Amino acid sequence: MPVTAPGPCGTCPPESPRRRFRGRFQERILSHSDQPRPLQSRAGGPLAGKVRVPGDKSISHRALILGALSVGESRISGLLEGEDVLNTAKSMRALGARVERTGDFAWSVRGVGVAGFAQPTAPLDFGNSGTGCRLVMGAVAGCPISAVFDGDASLRSRPMRRVLDPLEKMGARVVAGGEGGRLPLTLQGARDPLPITYKTPVASAQIKSAVLLAGLAAPGTTTVIESEASRDHTELMLRHFGADITSIAEGAHGRRVALVGQPELHGARVVVPADPSSAAFPIVAALIVEGSDLVLTDVMTNPLRTGLFTTLREMGASIEESDVRGDAGEPMAQLRVRASRLRGVEVPPERAPSMIDEYLVLAVAASFAEGTTIMRGLHELRVKESDRLAATADMLRVNGVKVEISGDDLIVEGRGHVPGGGLVATHMDHRIAMSALVMGCASDQPVKVDDTAFIATSFPDFIPMMRALGADLS
Repeated sequence: MPVTAPGPCGTCPPESPRRRFRGRFQERILSHSDQPRPLQSRAGGPLAGKVRVPGDKSISHRALILGALSVGESRISGLLEGEDVLNTAKSMRALGARVERTGDFAWSVRGVGVAGFAQPTAPLDFGNSGTGCRLVMGAVAGCPISAVFDGDASLRSRPMRRVLDPLEKMGARVVAGGEGGRLPLTLQGARDPLPITYKTPVASAQIKSAVLLAGLAAPGTTTVIESEASRDHTELMLRHFGADITSIAEGAHGRRVALVGQPELHGARVVVPADPSSAAFPIVAALIVEGSDLVLTDVMTNPLRTGLFTTLREMGASIEESDVRGDAGEPMAQLRVRASRLRGVEVPPERAPSMIDEYLVLAVAASFAEGTTIMRGLHELRVKESDRLAATADMLRVNGVKVEISGDDLIVEGRGHVPGGGLVATHMDHRIAMSALVMGCASDQPVKVDDTAFIATSFPDFIPMMRALGADLS
């Protein structure tokens, strides 16, 4: 992730391009079995520079999977080379696709076609990645093979039944598995998959995507109905690879997505935009550290992913867009972020699908704001890598912030500053670790994090990038 000299906003010297943080490819990827790596973050000078955060994880997963289900070669640039995505790449290779790294963040995938996956000879290990695991379950469900799905201790604790229920309606079967559909489990794909019309119980791009990926192999039309629209990356990328798919409004906030099954997908070129969920961390850090002026390039601005940007602007954040463009249906832009005085706001529950991964770092911003911030409808945070709702509240409390959980709402009392001085338990969750380190960039006392090893699952170069921008992490 390159960092270059700031513009008129600062005076730090130019950083060398890309190679500064790249390192050897093998050295950047951490195993989920590594020993804990504690770290401390303390207040320092302003953050300044120009940076491209890693490629979007959602797009990276989908590009690999759809490339593997296509005929011909797909070329992917800007791929996120974090552990989560690399485990998806390994699973596509195990299922018969040819997946090769051809350069820095550049990959080639030669697919096997819809329903063409081969029987894997070993379990598919997804490490910490719920997204990779659930999407590949959908892709396997439409193939006449069986596969064992597994992951680390965190992934083994997460529920899979909401994805498995519609897949079983389509003809797949869980042959063996843990209680409540937990990993490790063996999924037998459907020999003759059935198209279904399925109304999702919650707004979940993972459920929707799993059903659509299974529906690729079914004759007729597979339809997913959402009462609240979730991320539409799968729909946009399916269309990019040649699928016949439509998406129309359903009710006040929902969508009806219909996919015509048994297409021949063709290999495609995909440029992965910078991940707005990863951009959230340097953005909030720049907002709360006095004097900061930061530019982030190529950030995805899909409206179903930018709820955090909307909320921060409502709080008074200075976030300016320029150089707006798009690739494979996904819009992106350059963002300039300057330190701002923030105020408390109320975040409506219908905004949750567009920022579900960003509430942790939003809570950090709310801690430095003046007044109360109420974040409503956060039930989905309870079934992520950890119980993120409880973990976020604990992160704030241990650093002197007044916080309350009321049902599925998080209420943060901002006082314009954070005392800090706490030790944050990350619960093997990369976003808790990064959020706590951001908090320490502006807190009165340093913030300690018990383990940063899991940051590699989504943002391998987070720590060196933040240091190059001016953060004091040690």
